[in-house]
Amino acid sequence: MGVATNNDLIYFDNSATTRVDGGVVQSMLEYMTDKYGNASSSHRAGLTVHADLDKARLAIAKLLSCKPNEIIYMASGSEADNFALRQIVRLYKSKNNGKGGHIITTAIEHKAILNTGIYLQENGTDVTYLGVDKQGRVSLDELERAVRPDTILISVMLANNEVGTIEPVKDIVRIAKKHSSDILVHTDAVQAIGKLKVDVNELGVDLLTFSGHKIYAPKGIGVLFVRENLRKELTPLIHGGSQENGLRAGTENIPYIMGLAKAAELIVEDNYRQAEYIRGLRDGFEKRILAEIPDTRVNGDIANRVVSIANITFRYIEAESVIGYVPQVCCSLGSACTAGQDAASHVLTAMCMDPVEIRGTIRFSFGKFNTADEVNRAVEYLKDGVAKLRAMSPLAK
Repeated sequence: MGVATNNDLIYFDNSATTRVDGGVVQSMLEYMTDKYGNASSSHRAGLTVHADLDKARLAIAKLLSCKPNEIIYMASGSEADNFALRQIVRLYKSKNNGKGGHIITTAIEHKAILNTGIYLQENGTDVTYLGVDKQGRVSLDELERAVRPDTILISVMLANNEVGTIEPVKDIVRIAKKHSSDILVHTDAVQAIGKLKVDVNELGVDLLTFSGHKIYAPKGIGVLFVRENLRKELTPLIHGGSQENGLRAGTENIPYIMGLAKAAELIVEDNYRQAEYIRGLRDGFEKRILAEIPDTRVNGDIANRVVSIANITFRYIEAESVIGYVPQVCCSLGSACTAGQDAASHVLTAMCMDPVEIRGTIRFSFGKFNTADEVNRAVEYLKDGVAKLRAMSPLAK
C-alpha cells in the first residue's frame, strides 16, 4: 500500500465537498479587505455592503426561480434542514394546542433530516419513514397511504447523496396538495443544485435547502428557501438583531454570501453545460470499471440520477481496504456525515442490498475540475488495487 502525495491525488469525492472556484474566491476577497462594512450600519460603508447583499440574494433567487425575499441565509445545509422541520412543527403546535402533528420522510435522507426527525419524535411529533425500492426511489403509492389527517409536512430529498437517485418531488407535491393545501413539502436539494435545473415553482415545494460547498462555494454557507406567505409565520432561529427578516440574527457572513452568489451566477451563466461534461466523466469511468474489473455493479436508478455520482460495488472485498490500497483516489464509503461510523450505509440498507456487498461499495463523485486523464488513471489504480485485494480474499477464491 503506497502513500500518495498531493500531486498524485485524484479527487473523486465532490459530493462530500468541492474545491472553491477561483472566480468565487476573487468575489469574496473584496469583502474581506475593501468592502468590510457591516451591512446593518447606516453609514456609506455599511449601505454599500447592504446593497451588494441584496444583489447576492437576487442572484441566488435567480438560480431557484424564486423571489429574493424567499431566500434565508444559513451556516450550512444541515442548519437549514433543521430550521425547516423544526419551524413547521413549532408553527403547527402553536395553532393546535401543543399537538405535534405528523411528518413523512424517507429512510434514505441525510442525517440532518433523520436525526432532526428523531428529535421531533422525542418531543411529541409522529414521523413516518418511507422505504425505497432497489434503485433508491420512494413509492408514491406508499407515500399516499402514509398521509394522515394530521400530516403537516413531507420532506423528501431531491437527489440522494450516496447513489444519486432523483426522487419524484413534483409528484409528491401533487399528492400532498390533493390531500390538503395545508400539507407543506420540503426538499433537501443539496446534491441536486448545479447538477440539474431546480425551479421551485415547477417543483411546487414550500421549502428547499442547499449548501454552498457542494457547488464550488466555501463551506459555512447554506440557504433555506421559504415561500413568502409561509416565511411571515416563522419565528427566529437565533434571537438578536433583525438580519434575515428577523429570522436569523447576527452579522451576515458577507464574504461567504458573496461567494455563494458568484457560484450561483456561474451555474446560471453556464446553463448546465458543465453538468453534461461531468456526466461524460462519470459515464466513462463506470464503463471502464464494469468492463475491466470483474464482479462490479453500479447502484441506484441508472436512468434517473444526478450526473455526478457513481456508486459502485466491488464484490468479494471491503471498500475500506480498496480506499487504503488505492490512496491516489479520493473517494468515500458513503456520506461524509456518516464517515467513521461502523454501521452499514443506511441508504444501501434501505435499498435491501446484501450486507456483505454494502461493505464492498464505494461512492465516487465527479466535479467540473476533474479530467478524462484523471478518470483513466483512477481506473488503472483501482484495477491494480482490487486485483491485489481479491488475491488475498478468501471470498474471491
